[in-house]
Amino acid sequence: MNRTDRLYALVEELRAVAPRPRSARWLAGRFEVSVRTVERDMNALQQSGVPIYAEAGRTGGYCLDKARTLPPVNLTPGEAVAMAVALRGLEGTPFRVTAGAALRKLVAVMQGDDAAAAHELAGRIHLLGEAGPTPSMPRMVTDALSTRRVLRIGYGDREGAVTLREIEPLGYVGKPDHWYLMAWCRLRGALRAFRIDRITSVSVTAEVPAPRSLRREDLDIPYGVLSQLTLS
Repeated sequence: MNRTDRLYALVEELRAVAPRPRSARWLAGRFEVSVRTVERDMNALQQSGVPIYAEAGRTGGYCLDKARTLPPVNLTPGEAVAMAVALRGLEGTPFRVTAGAALRKLVAVMQGDDAAAAHELAGRIHLLGEAGPTPSMPRMVTDALSTRRVLRIGYGDREGAVTLREIEPLGYVGKPDHWYLMAWCRLRGALRAFRIDRITSVSVTAEVPAPRSLRREDLDIPYGVLSQLTLS
């Protein structure tokens, strides 16, 4: 059994007995590999976002959180590769890391043969050059809306002068060349758009701000057509 098939089989074995655990030794015997190999495989699955956790003790082992994982997905190899290509367009946006994690979760629960075929197909596709240089985006900025905490940032203006601010993240506005974090700025006492590549430092505070809405009419953008993202 190759590694891709084994990873898929490990997830399905844990899904079948969840929430009960399977020990590394039991899994090693089941798949005829070493305990060390099972431990490496489990670490790889955890790193890819599969909700596996370890229970300590004599009766412990690896468990799968069945409520947070997907059953086998009928994603074709071509569909998986198309999603991987589409993700390249998310470079420089707040969603590149989480989108990559979502794709890895989907591939991890594909049928074994389809997952292997998807990896083989991806290996035949090459992209020449990059869409353009994109600055790295701090994880604390990409997670700003889900964290729901006040951020303390350093922000540079057009001349490079940096001010320290506490902000309450409210949303994002994306353009082809830049992304903006929309937030209530406590220094200015107003809604402001912070160009993400001008955020020089960021830290998350423990403070949870009072809820604020971000209405379409609040986004007074004098140029371009503003469209709201939907999931349908």
